[in-house]
Amino acid sequence: MLPRTLLWQTFFLIALLLTLALATWSQIFRHFEDPARARDLAQMVASVVNLTRTALINAEVQRRTELLIELAALEGIRIYPAEPTDELRPLPDTRSMRLLTDEVRRQLGTHTRFAARWKSLDGFWVSFRLDPDDAQDFWVMLPSERLEQTHAIEWLIWGGGALLVALIGAYLIVSRISVPLRNLARSARVVGSGRTPPHLPETGPLEIATVAKAFNQMAGDLARTDADRALILAGVSHDLRTPLARLRLGIEMSGAPETDVLAMVADVEEMDRIIGQFLDFGRGEPQEPLQELDLVRLVCELAEPYRLRGIDVAVDVPKRLITPVRALPLRRALLNLIDNAVRYAGEDKPISIKLANREGEALIEVADRGPGIPEADMDRMRHPFTRLEDARTNTKGAGLGLAIVERIIASHDGRLELRTRDGGGLRAIIHLPLERTRAARARGIASGNTASEQL
Repeated sequence: MLPRTLLWQTFFLIALLLTLALATWSQIFRHFEDPARARDLAQMVASVVNLTRTALINAEVQRRTELLIELAALEGIRIYPAEPTDELRPLPDTRSMRLLTDEVRRQLGTHTRFAARWKSLDGFWVSFRLDPDDAQDFWVMLPSERLEQTHAIEWLIWGGGALLVALIGAYLIVSRISVPLRNLARSARVVGSGRTPPHLPETGPLEIATVAKAFNQMAGDLARTDADRALILAGVSHDLRTPLARLRLGIEMSGAPETDVLAMVADVEEMDRIIGQFLDFGRGEPQEPLQELDLVRLVCELAEPYRLRGIDVAVDVPKRLITPVRALPLRRALLNLIDNAVRYAGEDKPISIKLANREGEALIEVADRGPGIPEADMDRMRHPFTRLEDARTNTKGAGLGLAIVERIIASHDGRLELRTRDGGGLRAIIHLPLERTRAARARGIASGNTASEQL
């Protein structure tokens, strides 16, 4: 339930510290302010009681009733004689109230009593006697408003305002660190996918600027390394394919037995195919832009050459299915899947290719009737240079076919799913987002990036 980002964890920690500091200072202020305030209020209460006692003593008997009415009407002070049957409610037992009552008793006498309600009337009730030797008590009520802290709300508002300003400042301070780190993490994911990330701004605090500079230097070095690797692979493929072509021509013209010629030509073709796989894998993630393409037409075009070779390829496609893709890389990925199906299942067994539109995705399935791949090894087979010796009888190849397909499909924001076919065989299912789904994802990513930049 707690946030895991550095921004919000640090923000909530600072907010907690500021809140505790404000609460602590408030308690300290009250601790030193309550005694002084209690003395002032006690002095006011004692003055009211003393003035009321003096007025009652010195007033004429026939005018006491008029005096009591004027005190109630003008000052809000009510005076009633105490009786043994009075229903009283005690004052709240708080530190400030205890300080007040102790100070009032010290000034008026130990016989003074207090109540928060007398019969059905609420207020601050204080008992007094006209003469210390009298046994008869009187109750005088002061309005509760006179004892309340008139500036408490103002203190609360100012304290809350100060806390809000401090929290905004803490958020801005932390965001100066979290935003560059978030951009760094995003660029690191771009590097992990095999692409070159945009240049990070080398600004901000010294430590963040140093990290951004080092990351930009690393990304540049990796980009140059990839470019050199692609150049080397292209040169190697060119240098190797020319001798292979001459070797094949010499084999075919050698006059050797036909079976030997066919075997050697097959080996040469396998070597050429492996070189092609290395070249495809060395290209990295496709960089060409997305273009609208009819997948039905693409699947049918890819299946036709295999049918001409006598391979039973069953195609199940709708009338039309258009989605933005990178045509050449996707064609290369499908050819890899079909070649794998033919190689491991055999040319004498049927292969099925299905195309469907399901839940906002275009599904392309290539299924064979070969030995298949065990469930425990399916994830491992997606890695480069991985071959399964036991599951498939033909162990030729460099183990790059599925790795190339995985990379190409990932560049389309899709995924490759491997399943075991009922009755034996492998089902390779490509999930490609349709245009609406891709646009929704793009809007979500853009809004997320905008929100992070606003931080």
